Amino acid sequence: MQPNREQAWELLNEYNKSDALLKHGLTVEGVMRHFAAKFGEDVEKWGVIGLIHDLDYEMYPEQHCTKTAEIMREKGIDEDYIHAVCSHGWGLCCDVEPELKMEKVLYTIDELSGLINAACLMRPSRSVLDIEVKSVKKKYKSHGFAAGVNREVIEKGCEMLGMSLDEVIAETIEGMRECAEAIGLKGEL
Repeated sequence: MQPNREQAWELLNEYNKSDALLKHGLTVEGVMRHFAAKFGEDVEKWGVIGLIHDLDYEMYPEQHCTKTAEIMREKGIDEDYIHAVCSHGWGLCCDVEPELKMEKVLYTIDELSGLINAACLMRPSRSVLDIEVKSVKKKYKSHGFAAGVNREVIEKGCEMLGMSLDEVIAETIEGMRECAEAIGLKGEL
């Protein structure tokens, strides 16, 4: 089965109640949709995979990605969706390596979108609509800021994609702008 957006949202909500995790799912969905459109790929599939990538995180943080694969198999979801979702944990909590462009994007922007989100919340506007690449880069270089964000993963992902960090930041910001209201980052503008 290839879940549609509505099914993916229901599944995410079945296993996650935290507003922060739901908004993170929406953020990654939005950024994945943006990158899919940019690369001429399947926007719906990329979006669904972004939406459910942390399916198991709230209930099973110690089994992250492993439990997701179990849940998705129980629901009859196609193996390519399972591989894609699990690949974002490569080298962190699983050994599923990102192979497809979609998987490499997910691997890269999962952590990066968290850093950008944090940077937006530090701004007077509390908005993604007025943040610039240079502001994000400044925060990125400060390892005390969003210390839980794995910058090595982001850099490795940029390398896998053949894109510079600046390019990936710019596209991630753009993807987040497209869903700013849904993720609570429209701010006070």
